[in-house]
Amino acid sequence: MPGSDHNMPSVSLSNYIIEPEALKLIPESIARKYTMVPIFKIRETLTVAIPNTSDIVALDEARLASGCDIQAIRADESEIIMVIEQNYNISDSIEEIVKGLEGMKVDFLSGKKIDAQRMEKIVGEPPIIRLVNLIIFQALKDRASDIHIEPEEKNIQVRFRIDGILHNVLTFSLEMLMPIVCRIKVISKLNIVESRLPQDGHFSMSIGERNIDLRVSTFPITFGEKVVMRVLDRSTTLLSLDKLGFSPEVLEKFEVMIQKPYGIILVTGPTGSGKSSTLYASLGSIKSQDRNIVTLEDPREYIFEGINQAEVNPAIGFTFANGLRSILRQDPDIILVGEVRDAETAEISIRAALTGHLVLTSLHTNDASGAVTRLINMGIEPFLIASSLIGVLAQRLVRVICPNCKEEYAASEEVYKRLGLSKDKSIHLYRGKGCVQCRNSGYKGRIGIFEAMVLDDNLRELIISNKPASAIKEAAKTAGMSLLEDDGFDKVLKGITTIEEVLRVAFIDE
Repeated sequence: MPGSDHNMPSVSLSNYIIEPEALKLIPESIARKYTMVPIFKIRETLTVAIPNTSDIVALDEARLASGCDIQAIRADESEIIMVIEQNYNISDSIEEIVKGLEGMKVDFLSGKKIDAQRMEKIVGEPPIIRLVNLIIFQALKDRASDIHIEPEEKNIQVRFRIDGILHNVLTFSLEMLMPIVCRIKVISKLNIVESRLPQDGHFSMSIGERNIDLRVSTFPITFGEKVVMRVLDRSTTLLSLDKLGFSPEVLEKFEVMIQKPYGIILVTGPTGSGKSSTLYASLGSIKSQDRNIVTLEDPREYIFEGINQAEVNPAIGFTFANGLRSILRQDPDIILVGEVRDAETAEISIRAALTGHLVLTSLHTNDASGAVTRLINMGIEPFLIASSLIGVLAQRLVRVICPNCKEEYAASEEVYKRLGLSKDKSIHLYRGKGCVQCRNSGYKGRIGIFEAMVLDDNLRELIISNKPASAIKEAAKTAGMSLLEDDGFDKVLKGITTIEEVLRVAFIDE
């Protein structure tokens, strides 16, 4: 239904990626006649941008043409015209867009001077804008967490990281590199002339009701600049702890940890193992109006209502260590430190835990027991670790078998041996055959596997005595800690994932 222009603020269309499917619903003739452009479709409602949201004739035309209910938002007329020029008369096919870029080839070879004015003109042309937008749009459709644009000797390879694995999705001729990279630099507010040094930036876009942040990193390699864009979907609903894949036993242990009034809790694992999701879910479980919760992150991945969030900025001296010192003057009850990267941050975090604060943070180690060794190697005194550490949660993400192509298969003798089971015991194992829905990978989505080490008096004595990680691990197992691979193999037997996935991600002692 049309809205009231008097009360409706104007939106900036530069923050939106126009959905290709929505664009097809309004013919170009109608879009130009009424200066109106479709932006996105949600269920049976098509959202269109128009200068006058009370223009009933235009909105009726849109409704009849699209067969949808119409939601109008107000936008500047000149901006709508620009979006129409950029999007209509351009095929949704990436191949067709690439053809439209013929003649825009730019010499990117090292040592050649780049004409900045020429590049700015090229990256402002509709075909290159459309191409970059479609790459991003496709990545979102494919649930990609990262977009890699990689120059090779003769081609550009575009790869998406989906469920932790990189997939080749698009290939362009190498002459396309400079227009694509410079377009990304322009919207990320990076220096388009500088191609010899790495650069970092970011930009935001809206697709439908989804607010997307993209963290951009450029890096000079042999054949040009490689670009990686980390996709952060602000609209993603944060999961609760019981939706992350915890077994009941490990979940119970971890919930006891995070209910402690003070001390430090470490969540460990490599990059991309879901540590941030676990930390956010933990805060969601324990936040309350009578607690002051402050976070220090790099980057801030979600907006969390009721929590004070800060983002480090090393360029101006706002580091984890400096930020943490300031947080301690903010009367916090609970502190989340995105990551312990150095001895200074580790020491301040532990001191904060010892002075009556609950500190949650992450660390890069292979398993739970290795976290103690890492802190000691950073220069933290063993007695401080033993006095402050509540426990360590180690985790990984394994891919889930695609439900659409899931099939049962007979386990080999090697699988029985790996799972520690006798051939006399009948087991049912599953895998994905591969289908369109899972890009023929056999997997769709991911779930966590975990091990939780809760400190007791025996473990504290071992830490104070500076015993090796292997001794701490054995003692923790004796006290009832199940290992990452145990949790993974349990999910294999439940038909959630495959043994190959567990072996791929878990650090398993032979």
